[in-house]
Amino acid sequence: MSALVLGHMNPDTDSIVAALAVADLYKKLGKDVKACAQGKPTPESEFVLKKFGLTAPEVVSDVAGQDIYLVDFSDLAQAPKGMDSANVLGIVDHHKLGDVTTSSPLLCWIWPAGCSCTVIKNMYDFYGVEIPAGIAGAMLCAILSDTVIFKSVTCTEDDKKAVADLKKIAGVADEKALGLEMFKVKSALEGATMDELLHRDYKDFNMNGHKIGIGQLEVVDLSMLEPYRKGLQEEMAKVKADGREGVFLLLTDIMKEGSDMLMVTDDESIVEKAFGKKPADQHVWLDGVMSRKKQVVPNFEKAFK
Repeated sequence: MSALVLGHMNPDTDSIVAALAVADLYKKLGKDVKACAQGKPTPESEFVLKKFGLTAPEVVSDVAGQDIYLVDFSDLAQAPKGMDSANVLGIVDHHKLGDVTTSSPLLCWIWPAGCSCTVIKNMYDFYGVEIPAGIAGAMLCAILSDTVIFKSVTCTEDDKKAVADLKKIAGVADEKALGLEMFKVKSALEGATMDELLHRDYKDFNMNGHKIGIGQLEVVDLSMLEPYRKGLQEEMAKVKADGREGVFLLLTDIMKEGSDMLMVTDDESIVEKAFGKKPADQHVWLDGVMSRKKQVVPNFEKAFK
């Protein structure tokens, strides 16, 4: 049986593309692997896959008893059912090391980069394997997405170098124009349910025994989300009722370079403790905050200690 390569729940573009790219690389290195995902692609991911002629990974919900490689996560809260009996063979990630444990040594590539696909670009280089043009284009898009076209504080020189190399392989003339085209698709709201919007980029976290959920919606203009605020907070309340202490949603304006954070929580003082700003009417504007990974999760983790 093929080992599965899969990313986190509610997969974003990096999670989808990373699974495809790592599966391609490992197959060329002689490993029997298959790219998978814990959900269907978002509109942004669908745009990327279509643009570069790629097929979405197979969706899986249970990995019990299977060999697996993790991409773009290592937290059990973001893992599929059956992780307790799965055999983790490796991890490729750009987040902090989570709470996944193994009984045997594993192949780990975990870098402080803005995107998992930056790490994977360097893996291809390390092993001397050529990157197919389609996968290079998708990896380029994943990096632009995760770094918000280089505007996020998570962006590193490694990310910029990877983009410079990948655009040549993929035949992309203007990566910033491609990024804006991609973010316009990402900003599309018409026809989406409140549940779909909340879970486009949503993750659960265990913070010192406190279970909280943090989602993010990135748009080119925050005013687009005004008609959806009430519905989103009602949906957040439903998610919170399922055993969480709080649910937070970053409404990120990529042009203004900041986020309006909606919240449904038992204790709003935790937000003031984490960010030094007192919420009003279940939200707070966080100027310059564009990264959940680097600017939100660490602040909450400290506040919950």
